[in-house]
Amino acid sequence: MAARAFDRSERPSQAVEDYVKAIYALGERGGQVTSSMLVNELGVRPSSVSAMLARLRDLDLVSHRPYSAVSLSPSGVDLALRVIRRRRLIEAFLVDTLDYAWHEVEHEAEVLSRAASDSLIDRISERLGHPVVDPHGDPIPDLDGHIHATRAEVLSTLEVGALGRLARVWNGDPEVLRYLDGCGIQLGDRIEVLRREPYGGLIVIRVGEPKDGRIQAFGNGLAEMLSVELDP
Repeated sequence: MAARAFDRSERPSQAVEDYVKAIYALGERGGQVTSSMLVNELGVRPSSVSAMLARLRDLDLVSHRPYSAVSLSPSGVDLALRVIRRRRLIEAFLVDTLDYAWHEVEHEAEVLSRAASDSLIDRISERLGHPVVDPHGDPIPDLDGHIHATRAEVLSTLEVGALGRLARVWNGDPEVLRYLDGCGIQLGDRIEVLRREPYGGLIVIRVGEPKDGRIQAFGNGLAEMLSVELDP
């Protein structure tokens, strides 16, 4: 049976949106996306992932063969960017307009984004001045699917002496965001890498300007969730 091409005018099922969003997010750092990664990300059974990937392939949203990596087709990328745009603009609205803290928006945005129309999302974007990042520093695609590019690098990869500003907290985990709040760290803070302990040990950074900055030590797990936009 021939695959049915995805109709952009249709609002797909929530499951389809969840999968394309997860595939896009997992591949955002440039690595391969596997079925087992989707099992862990979505909290579903391997058989459910296999069945959904077959459905997405029939809709021409993914390219995938059994036991190989999963990648989005052009129409899959288009859908993923529309889903991500809705989600991230709602997060920005909750923080900027309704005074939510950045660690409080995860559940609310998930619920609201399932019901929000494209018209509502466009009005939110206009009301906020068409922001290019959400409260966690995640880029917000514009109407054409373009994303504002930065020179951000993951903190765990930076060498001693690297300087920049905290630009992104990956995955929006509320526990991570609460921890950063407790450390007094927020987007835009100046970050300087002071020392790297050997054998995958702690990364020691200064947060803030040299005279009044605070010294923090992060494990590699947390450092992999933070991106720094390097100074020119």
